[in-house]
Amino acid sequence: MQKASRLPFIDAMKGIGCMAIVLHHLSVYGPMSEIVGESAPWLIEGLVLYARLAVQMFFVLAGFLVASQLAPLGQPLSKSPAPLIWKRYKRLVTPFVFAVASATLITAIVRPWFAHQSLSDAPSIAQLIAHALLVHSVLDIQALSAGVWFVAIDFQLFAATVLLTALMHRTSTQWRIAYPVFIVVLAALSLWVVNRYSQFDNYAPYFFGAYGLGMIACWSSRPARGLLGLLIITVLGVIALLLDFRNPITVAFATAVLVSIASQNGWLEKWPKPGVLTWLGHRSYSIFLIHYGICIAFNAIWYRFFPTGVAINALGMLTAALTSVGAGALLYRYVESQQGVIGRNKKTSLLIVSVIAAISIESITW
Repeated sequence: MQKASRLPFIDAMKGIGCMAIVLHHLSVYGPMSEIVGESAPWLIEGLVLYARLAVQMFFVLAGFLVASQLAPLGQPLSKSPAPLIWKRYKRLVTPFVFAVASATLITAIVRPWFAHQSLSDAPSIAQLIAHALLVHSVLDIQALSAGVWFVAIDFQLFAATVLLTALMHRTSTQWRIAYPVFIVVLAALSLWVVNRYSQFDNYAPYFFGAYGLGMIACWSSRPARGLLGLLIITVLGVIALLLDFRNPITVAFATAVLVSIASQNGWLEKWPKPGVLTWLGHRSYSIFLIHYGICIAFNAIWYRFFPTGVAINALGMLTAALTSVGAGALLYRYVESQQGVIGRNKKTSLLIVSVIAAISIESITW
């Protein structure tokens, strides 16, 4: 997930997406949704099956934003890859580690009296290190929080795109001109081939189709390329769905078309601001990270005090969602928005490291 884009329309889409993910995980983890599902199975089943598809929207939006940063006119800009990748890693991993540590602590607290399959095992030191390096998915290590695979994939996609862009820039002029074509080819390979095999879902190529659609949507914002960009997006999406119909690809395809049309008509900037959705969009990454621990905490409390009752458990789900937003706002204010806290602001870095260590140490298996 990118930083607040200053494009209100995109921020609003992020706000909708992050709340969909929160509701999805509330429907998957814990007994509250099981009780609510007895009276409203259609609601819980819908959240389980479809709300999770919002991650595809985030991949498309991330592709759009990275293209606007690295190659806004379709030609790779002269940017040194290492500083960009390091900056991205710092921005992703600081709130990420803080949220994972918080989830670890909450899980350790509730485990003695809340036995449920949604709880992860007590982590090892190696497991925590793998999460901090964003390689837990690649190493097939059990996740300590919901959705952490997305952060690892997002970083893979960004790093791979930055390196590819830098390589293309250093080649001949002909290769620079062909950069958008190369992205289209890679997106086609992902959508038409790689994405059809789930064994690759821990690696960037599996998701590059959605990312590439977002990049193409960015380039289609220019009047001379609008129709061509929409045509390319349509061809890529339709062929992918004809080869193998997949709901995630349908969402990615629809998102790319919507963003392309919105950018061509100036809607990205015209969306009303400030507003609830744009406010949520600015904080979407922090909300996404912190909500798992909050959901576990509320499920444990409700299991202890309200083990039955559809209405009270539905209220518990709603309260958990709203609390996740509040906790995400705090994480955004005090951690995520503190630019470059790792390695730049020593006092802030020390504070964050100390808090992470303090809330994790009792729950780690040695």
